[in-house]
Amino acid sequence: MRFRFLKDPDKSLAGSDPNALLENLGGPACILFTGQEPGRTRALVTLLHGNEPSGLFALHRWLHAAQQPRVNLLFIVASVHAALAEPRFSHRMLPRARDLNRCFRPPYDDEQGRLAQEILELLRVHRPEAVVDMHNTSGSGPSFGVCTHLDRQHDALVSLFTRRLVVSNLNLGALMDISDASCPTVTVEVGGRLDDEAHALAYEGLQRYAFAKRVLAQDEETDWGIEIFRDPIRLELREGVTLAYAEALRPGFDITLRSDIEHLNFGEVPADTPLGWVKDEPQSLFRATDAQGRCAVASLVRCEDGALYPSQSLKLFMITTNAAIAESDCLFYAVATDDADPTPGQPLRNIQ
Repeated sequence: MRFRFLKDPDKSLAGSDPNALLENLGGPACILFTGQEPGRTRALVTLLHGNEPSGLFALHRWLHAAQQPRVNLLFIVASVHAALAEPRFSHRMLPRARDLNRCFRPPYDDEQGRLAQEILELLRVHRPEAVVDMHNTSGSGPSFGVCTHLDRQHDALVSLFTRRLVVSNLNLGALMDISDASCPTVTVEVGGRLDDEAHALAYEGLQRYAFAKRVLAQDEETDWGIEIFRDPIRLELREGVTLAYAEALRPGFDITLRSDIEHLNFGEVPADTPLGWVKDEPQSLFRATDAQGRCAVASLVRCEDGALYPSQSLKLFMITTNAAIAESDCLFYAVATDDADPTPGQPLRNIQ
């Protein structure tokens, strides 16, 4: 096993700060805290990406508080080696490694795949009633949850942390893809990886998750006041396309996005909002596919006199200003907005 197993460790494991906790763990770790009701278990997975520290910071505070959760609490801390690489908490994964949160489906034939397979085995053995996979966004932005299908169980879980929920069935090999009726699983993005508000939310949400009598919905209908964003589309770069972030067009790059573009996260972005500059037509630079498998680039962005704009009023989220992440993953996710419809997060309309 690549995972070190610890049961009910005392606060000495935490050390003086999160860096000391990382060093004390030394590698991937599975930590079980025995609950007041030891016949039930909830799991929290964190640090799938080594540069997303809020979950580990929450674990550090939890260890120092020396509290007993209501039910067993299983912490799975994954990419410790990536987080330990200098500078600390700056590497999403180690060089040449796959994104661990794209490895939760076969084949498990490399180091990241085997790590993902062990996480799945740990969850199978401990049989949690729910799983929260805690992340940070690479840029600054508000919190939100993600799940693969919409029901009251996923609503209830996400509501412990945030009031925004993205429903996405992209099936990218993320941990949340394992969600089923026996173990609802959600991703929670608590906010920017460098934001104190995100670290505070991670711990506050952990407290609610650890001590609530129930974290899943009961038979009665309940409205958690969650804003829903359905069927987002990812805007990705085509192979070999170069990207920069700046206040004006950067010579030598195919695409230059506004350096403050992350401030558009979750706000309504009208079609006349400049996003940046491009050297060619968007279809030759970007990739995007809708739920029906059709090319959706034209539904997302358009070019006018070399400037890049939304093709329609959009809500954007998971916007990154990290070119490496944009190149390996995506630039942002988007759903259309519709002023005539009060329901937020409408599916994108196809613009010819």
